[in-house]
Amino acid sequence: MARSDRLLLLLQALRSLPGPVTAARLAAETEVSERTLYRDIEALRRAGAGIEGAAGYGYTLTEDPGLPPQSFSRIEIEALVMGLGEVTYRGDPELVAAAEAALSKIVASLTERQQRQAAHAVVRVHRYGRPPVATVDLSLLRRACWEEEALDIGYRDAEGTETRRRIWPLAITYLEDTTVLLAWCCLREGFRKFRIERICGAALAGASFRPRRVGLLREYVALMRAGKG
Repeated sequence: MARSDRLLLLLQALRSLPGPVTAARLAAETEVSERTLYRDIEALRRAGAGIEGAAGYGYTLTEDPGLPPQSFSRIEIEALVMGLGEVTYRGDPELVAAAEAALSKIVASLTERQQRQAAHAVVRVHRYGRPPVATVDLSLLRRACWEEEALDIGYRDAEGTETRRRIWPLAITYLEDTTVLLAWCCLREGFRKFRIERICGAALAGASFRPRRVGLLREYVALMRAGKG
C-alpha cells in the first residue's frame, strides 16, 4: 500500500473508532507494525492533524486537516444521523460501510459542541423486521446503473417460473417491504421492476446502453406522473 493511501486509512480509522484508540488497534487497521504506526502518527501531526495521546495511552483525533469545518443546525444533525441510520438498516454490506464512513467524516468535521449533539442525537432508526435478502450482488447492479451497461439476469416470477433476460438497469429503489431494480427489459420491450430477492444471477453483458439512461428515466418519470408507472 502506498504511504499516502496508508495515511488516509489511518486518518479514517482515527475518525471512526471511539477514542482513545490504542496503537495496536491502529496498526492492525492499517496493516503495519506499531513502529511504523508511530511514524505515521507523527507524519499526520506534521501535516496539521490534531492527534492527542501517546504510546501506551491511545490516540484521539481532535482536529482533522482533511475535512473543512462544517456547520449544521441541531435538526440538520438529527436528519443526517437518522438518514444514514436508515441506510445501515436497508443497505447491503458495501452501502452500510459507506454510510458509517460518511457519518464518521461528517462528525469529524463538526465543532466539539456539534459532535456531542451527533453522539447524543434524539432521533434513532430501529426496525424489528428485515427486508428480503438480495440473491444478487447489489454492488454489481449499482455499477451497471452508473456505467450504463446491460445486464443478463435470471428472474423468477411469483410462481417460481424462471426466465433469462437482458436488461438496461436504470435505478435501485428501496420500497417499504422490498428493494427493486428499475430497468428497461429488452425481452418485454418495456419498463419493468425486478424484485432483488427474485433475481437469480446477474452478469455484465458487455454491451453499453449509453447515453439512453437519462432519457429512459425521464420517460419513466413522465409515465409515473401520468399514473402509468
